Amino acid sequence: MPILNQGNHKTIKGEKYGWKTYGIHLSPNTVSGYNVCSDATQGCIDACLDTAGRGAMPSVQTARTNKTKRFFEDREGFMTDLWKEVKSAIKSATRKELKFCMRPNLTSDLPWELIKHKGETLINTFNPCRFYDYTKSLKRFSRFLNGELPENYHLTFSRSEETTDALVIALCKSGGNVAVVFRERLPETWLGIEVLDGDENDLRFQDKKGCIVGLVEKGLAKKDITGFVVEP
Repeated sequence: MPILNQGNHKTIKGEKYGWKTYGIHLSPNTVSGYNVCSDATQGCIDACLDTAGRGAMPSVQTARTNKTKRFFEDREGFMTDLWKEVKSAIKSATRKELKFCMRPNLTSDLPWELIKHKGETLINTFNPCRFYDYTKSLKRFSRFLNGELPENYHLTFSRSEETTDALVIALCKSGGNVAVVFRERLPETWLGIEVLDGDENDLRFQDKKGCIVGLVEKGLAKKDITGFVVEP
């Protein structure tokens, strides 16, 4: 069972900008019996895109659950195979004259900057390849802003219904970007901060610093009543 996913409808948009995006789809939150989203809120759980598109297929859900269990129960084997797949993916992207980039947490929020295989992290092993993720972990995001993460690993903070406006403003003033899900359309600004179109592509490491990354509600998020989705 392959570990890497070669992109979804959004990550594929990066190809016209010269990037080939790969990622890892695990079963989110505690679906597999293991928690891969320690900072998940109810709004985040209810609106999760895990079941969007092909994710709604039982076979895909089973594969993601098995992959997640293997990560926890056979870490050595999982990481060995992951290393091999990343090497192959880099070669494949190069043959297509594209640059390789990777989003390890497509449907999870694991600290890949700390997860090691034979004494080294995935991100450091394959430096200078670009890695990026969204995270709801304020601790991880603060470390990113403080320059404590590898230079080739970019994080975007994901706002939830529990995130205060004051925190969003503070993070953006510190040069960070905050992803916000909006109802139906994107405003030009929110809380006085410029809103970027995060649906145009998934290459978050290329975003202008100190901005809101606007995402229009999709799937189950359209039914949100927790405050996870914001009125523009």
